[in-house]
Amino acid sequence: MATVDLSNYDPSQVPSAKDMSFGIVVSDWNSEVTHALLKGAYETLTKHGAKEENIMVCHVPGSFELVYGSKKMAEELVVDAIIALGCVVRGGTPHFDYVCQGTTNGLARLNADCEYDIPFIFGLLTTDDMQQALDRAGGIHGNKGTECAVTAIKMVDFALQFEE
Repeated sequence: MATVDLSNYDPSQVPSAKDMSFGIVVSDWNSEVTHALLKGAYETLTKHGAKEENIMVCHVPGSFELVYGSKKMAEELVVDAIIALGCVVRGGTPHFDYVCQGTTNGLARLNADCEYDIPFIFGLLTTDDMQQALDRAGGIHGNKGTECAVTAIKMVDFALQFEE
């Protein structure tokens, strides 16, 4: 894999987030990584105009709990999008596969569920080792939290096109 910062983007191609609200659900497992993802997402949202009072952050214990945390946030808060941030590092057991698959399927179901009608942004790092995770949480490959925030803004803007 090439050493490239995948979080480089053209800010002029990102709509204003000044009238948007966001929820961020972050796993505290592998917090060195996930809290860096949170920082990237939060800073990117505010950089593009989101007001701090329109960004709600909730913490859950692990990545598997991102699904319930995202669902609960959608039920209890009025937000335009929810960003789910977590990190699972491969170990020597199948646990990695079950957590990754369960979280992926759960977040996909939330996106497909017409009950909430908001985008749920997939920010789960699934890496072979901790260095790969750190490289994607502000390291040589950028910050996936930044990428998730840009995606959230663009998806809210996309949804707004259908409300006019």
